[in-house]
Amino acid sequence: MSDPLDLPIRKIVIVGGGTAGWMAAAPLAQRFAQAGRARPEIMLVESPDIGTIGVGEATLPPIRAYNTTLGLDGADFVKKTQGSFKLGIEFRDWGQVGNRFFHGFGDFGPAIEGRSPWQHWLRLQRTLPDLPSYEDWSMATAMARRNRFTPPEGGAPSAANAFSFAYHFDAGLYAAYLREYAMARGVQRVEGLIVDVELRPQDGFVAAVKLADGRRIDGDLFIDCSGFRALLIGGAMQSPYEDWSALLPCNSAQAVPSERVAPLTPYTTSTAKAAGWQWRIPLQHRTGNGHVYCSHFISDDEAASTLLAGLDGKALDTPRQLHFTTGRRKQSWVKNVVGIGLASGFLEPLESTSIQLIMDGVGRLIQFFPDRRFKPHLAAEFNRLMAQQYESTRDFIVLHYKVTERRDSELWRYCAAMPIPDTLAHQIELFRSTGRVAILDRDSFAEPSWVSLLMGLGLRPEAYDPFVDHVDEAALVQHFARVRQAIAQTAAAMPSHDDYIARHVKAPQA
Repeated sequence: MSDPLDLPIRKIVIVGGGTAGWMAAAPLAQRFAQAGRARPEIMLVESPDIGTIGVGEATLPPIRAYNTTLGLDGADFVKKTQGSFKLGIEFRDWGQVGNRFFHGFGDFGPAIEGRSPWQHWLRLQRTLPDLPSYEDWSMATAMARRNRFTPPEGGAPSAANAFSFAYHFDAGLYAAYLREYAMARGVQRVEGLIVDVELRPQDGFVAAVKLADGRRIDGDLFIDCSGFRALLIGGAMQSPYEDWSALLPCNSAQAVPSERVAPLTPYTTSTAKAAGWQWRIPLQHRTGNGHVYCSHFISDDEAASTLLAGLDGKALDTPRQLHFTTGRRKQSWVKNVVGIGLASGFLEPLESTSIQLIMDGVGRLIQFFPDRRFKPHLAAEFNRLMAQQYESTRDFIVLHYKVTERRDSELWRYCAAMPIPDTLAHQIELFRSTGRVAILDRDSFAEPSWVSLLMGLGLRPEAYDPFVDHVDEAALVQHFARVRQAIAQTAAAMPSHDDYIARHVKAPQA
């Protein structure tokens, strides 16, 4: 058997720029710069004539680990991307009109006698009708309600570090920031429009891509970041697309920026509408807004009117239209092509998962990085893990639509009646009947997120963990009161989100 070091990847070609392309290029450039042996050439091909989607400007907390791994300066990153901080998502009119709840980043406090604190809350709320909401024991929620922010403090566990956070940023500026980083570490940027893909006749692997001006760019490994076109993974490799429209019927979106308004909230807002939902993402220089909807239940013109009517600041442009089909590629890695981002699949941005899926796809490619033999079991494991993550993320998003009391429009009546995957049905019914949460994918949303959504949407369990009955009720009430007071006092003492940004990460005027 030949030594795999004799067959290293010599050239990586990334097809497409934007967020996905440069999020792939940056960590690859960094890793190979540290490899200590012959490094492959990395080339990224992008066309200025093909726009990026750019509807997602909100993230999940693991983006911080991605940035840290690259060695990015946190303050510089926020300034350069006109960023703000995100403690979670406020949901309005989901479950029923008038309902409002918060999906915060973090849990509901330390375990009590080995059981999650919200299980003890379930017990107490049966006998104490005036018991405050379970959300009062979420530090992220307490901060968001007061528009406060400061990063978690180190040291012993306390209210001052019992939360996590992510970012809002301008996706175009983030791509440009990573482009500068990657090119400084040797990534070559080629500008041009790909018009043809050349396959090797002996095995069907991609040999090269051809540009409109006649240039031919060959490579060993091709990373498809060409967006919905899926030029390589869908076109050349013919990986089938699994359509999830029956579960996630929204198939259109319109996005528009608006003027920034005060205060600068440290959270994303998602407001359910008659035929979909509307997002609000606050940045330092503007507010990002969008309306995700099902075109079977509302026209594009009506959707634009709904979007513009829901703005809290003056629109800075006309709404930009996007049509999509939710789903994923059956295989994201075929032969020597790996699809990342929209080329691999699309889930609507209801829980800010688009950038997370890019990040995890790149991370898994690095984990299972091949040599030129492209052993099929590497691709098989990559595809298994990506499929699992896409499906578990899909189910978490479907949950928002399915657990609803709304019957006031065609969309919500459809969602209430639609069949759902057995996996999600099991998770819902397990919680409904026993108060337990089933986590089917450890790389996806954790227990506190499921509790936030299930409880926030109005689902109250019929039972709770019987082991919590062994804790003295009076002592438990006193403990909850102390923790709630500590959370409220700590949040109240923090600077406002506006003040923290002005003092530490103020961006230059756009």
